[in-house]
Amino acid sequence: MTRHVQLAASLSIPVIGAPMFIVSTPALVIAQCLAGIVGSMPALNARPPEALDAWLTQIETALAAARAADPAARIAPYAINQIIHSTNTRLQHDLDVCEKHRVPLIITSLSAPTAIVPRVHAWGGLVFHDVISVRHAQKAIEAGVDGLILVCAGAGGHAGLLSPFALVEEVRRFWDGPIALSGAIATGRGVLAAEAIGADLAYVGTRFIATREANAPDAYKRMIVDSTAADIVYSPCFTGVAGNYLRGSIVAAGLDPDALPTRDKTSMNFAGEGAKTKAWKDIWGAGQGVGAIDSVEPVAAVVARMIEEYRAAKARCA
Repeated sequence: MTRHVQLAASLSIPVIGAPMFIVSTPALVIAQCLAGIVGSMPALNARPPEALDAWLTQIETALAAARAADPAARIAPYAINQIIHSTNTRLQHDLDVCEKHRVPLIITSLSAPTAIVPRVHAWGGLVFHDVISVRHAQKAIEAGVDGLILVCAGAGGHAGLLSPFALVEEVRRFWDGPIALSGAIATGRGVLAAEAIGADLAYVGTRFIATREANAPDAYKRMIVDSTAADIVYSPCFTGVAGNYLRGSIVAAGLDPDALPTRDKTSMNFAGEGAKTKAWKDIWGAGQGVGAIDSVEPVAAVVARMIEEYRAAKARCA
């Protein structure tokens, strides 16, 4: 059995919880894995860097205890997101920690993970890479990744502009490996739709911000619940790379969502420095799927409902 098949077999529904800056911490990751979906977080969320080792130990201890208590339960593996960017001065440190823990899945972003893939494979892990275009997908495949995450129009945070119908079809012309699809997926119906157009997994972020385990202010969670797709603003203003953000958080920061200045990607900085108003902390990311979110609940309840919706949609299609 290949490692990809083993990954799929461990899931209660084909979903990866997307790693979200600040929002994803061990509490959210553990809850997602226990619910049967891949839980993930950015390595950069652990601050100071020395905290990452303790966080991974916390996750692994909780999952091991759950597996021991119920060997038949579908408990998913976890994933760590690594940002490949010149200002991420922690990359080598964080990779060392991931190697120590033999993290089962590494999610890479921004640059092709050419130097990272062999190292992760050496400890037995998989590498999935975020892409927003065919060109990025081809570069990731050349780097030897195990899976692609197609970040399409409507996804929260840094997102592309291509329709999932377009990008999945074009990528499937030259790639038959695992594809996780991102872009406004917040229900089990959306998960089934992702599979129907050729993806293997759905990549879901925004829905898990409005959960009890998410490390997000209550005001952020409430704004997710109260917003619709019309409240999502797509702009490169805050990080230099175009992303989707909640209009209400932009207004609260004293900015005009309809007259934001433009920045280019050379201004992106993962060293923790920058303007007083910061993306993710003050300007809240969210995808266009917010209109399908109307409550703040535990992760277990969210995933249980997704499974019900997924099965019902599958039966209806049949």
